[in-house]
Amino acid sequence: MENHAVRALLRLYQKMMTSPTLLHSPNRTTRFSGSEEVSNKTVIKSHSTQNREKSAGEGTTGDNKDDKCSMCLSNFTKKKQLKCKHEFCEQCLQNAVKHGGPFCPICKNVFGVMKGNQPDGKMTWNKCPLSLPGFPGCGHIFITYNIPSGKQTENHPKPGQHYGGTVRHAYLPDNKEGNEVLLLLKKAFDQKLIFTVGASRTTGADNMVTWNDIHHKTSMSGGPECYGYPDENYLSRVKEELKAKGIQ
Repeated sequence: MENHAVRALLRLYQKMMTSPTLLHSPNRTTRFSGSEEVSNKTVIKSHSTQNREKSAGEGTTGDNKDDKCSMCLSNFTKKKQLKCKHEFCEQCLQNAVKHGGPFCPICKNVFGVMKGNQPDGKMTWNKCPLSLPGFPGCGHIFITYNIPSGKQTENHPKPGQHYGGTVRHAYLPDNKEGNEVLLLLKKAFDQKLIFTVGASRTTGADNMVTWNDIHHKTSMSGGPECYGYPDENYLSRVKEELKAKGIQ
């Protein structure tokens, strides 16, 4: 009886130890999941730490770069910041303005008042009832530029030499946008940007008063090929040309 009882007890124990319920008990699962969770947290924490260290390193490099002038590539001397937020040494900026005008050397934004070398003269205009092709229902603005002959100054290509003057006419539609362009052209004229002294593009003659890259309509008709109307994009184009010179 005793041996039979022992054998029965051993079989019961073996059956319990090999039971699927025991092998997949909640306690076992919890312990395994807990270990995996701890491991994952360790990896995530390590990865985050590395990212922070990397970002800190990149930030340091960027700061060092920002502390140098973009022109001379040296540490700033009397740092100057433009309205476009770009920064330069005071002397570097002065040299850039001297050779290229008041433009940001990086983004080309105008940060000052541009002055050209246009000789002294007059700009006048009057309004006429006749409509321009492409602008029905409104008259037109008739502009006259009068630049007398004179002697070149140090701002011109050949100081001391004579230059030939000119009288030029231009046309704008007498509508809202045309009058806006008129005021912009007047501002550009006052800043001596409409004309310059050089070789005439039409005759080839040197030492003449010539247009200075702000396009005008010098004919009422004939289209763009004849510097006239209709030309539906002219007003927007000339405003862009004026904006590039800081006139807006």
